[in-house]
Amino acid sequence: MSPQVAIVTDSTAYLAPEALTRHDISVVPLTVVIGNEALEEGTEISAFAVSRALQRRRPVTTSRPSPAEFAAVYASVAASGAEAIVSLHLSAEFSGTYDAALVAAKDAPVPVRVVDTGVVAMALGFTVLAAAETAESGGTADEVVAAAEKRAADTSAYFYVDTLDYLRRGGRIGAAQALFGSALAVKPLLRLVDGRIEPLEKVRTASKAITRLEEIVVGEAGTRRVDVAVHHLGAAERAAVLADRLRERVPGLGDLVVGEVGAVIGAHAGPGLLGVVISPY
Repeated sequence: MSPQVAIVTDSTAYLAPEALTRHDISVVPLTVVIGNEALEEGTEISAFAVSRALQRRRPVTTSRPSPAEFAAVYASVAASGAEAIVSLHLSAEFSGTYDAALVAAKDAPVPVRVVDTGVVAMALGFTVLAAAETAESGGTADEVVAAAEKRAADTSAYFYVDTLDYLRRGGRIGAAQALFGSALAVKPLLRLVDGRIEPLEKVRTASKAITRLEEIVVGEAGTRRVDVAVHHLGAAERAAVLADRLRERVPGLGDLVVGEVGAVIGAHAGPGLLGVVISPY
């Protein structure tokens, strides 16, 4: 008989509460710090509050969970009957979350496999769901990790931001790369590659960004079965337009998740973010 494998992730997976409940997924939150106030993502601060703080030029930073927070979750999951844990987290290039999980895993009461997925947001979310479904079908920890790593490797993420300043300030993109979007009236499109943010191309307007993101999804999806997420921060109308176009043009569309990113990603991307995640299955 396969061991019972529990799934743990962090708050940047942005999974809906009902999905977390249905698959019994445990979440360890990251923290957003506005001024001197530290607030847990997902429970104590909204993306809207982060967007407003950024627009008012208040200092906004983020911090990883502590190893002690991971240890508490691992102990709770083990006490509930899990015989093994697979802990799946955002790219280690973005955060020390993976490292904190590794520290806690060493002394956990059951074996813990910690995975740096190299992705974030619903790219992480789709990866976590693939892991949970494998565990539910009786998969071993090795099989759960393999399913997660395959889903993460197959998943792509592209996004548009109004400015690269927020990514530069947070150290998520270098000064040289920030110059990519510095020209007057030019907006940057970026992509996630090997756990890092890299420039892709430039567009002139937000409407052209929507069109370009649409073409990227349609081209990558082809006739394959794909789940897609459309993320935004303070750009609900743009996200709705893009989602409507994708419903019409992607023949193998499975789940289409549309929603605002959480506070942590919002703090680094800034208001106006529009992103897409393409995840074949």
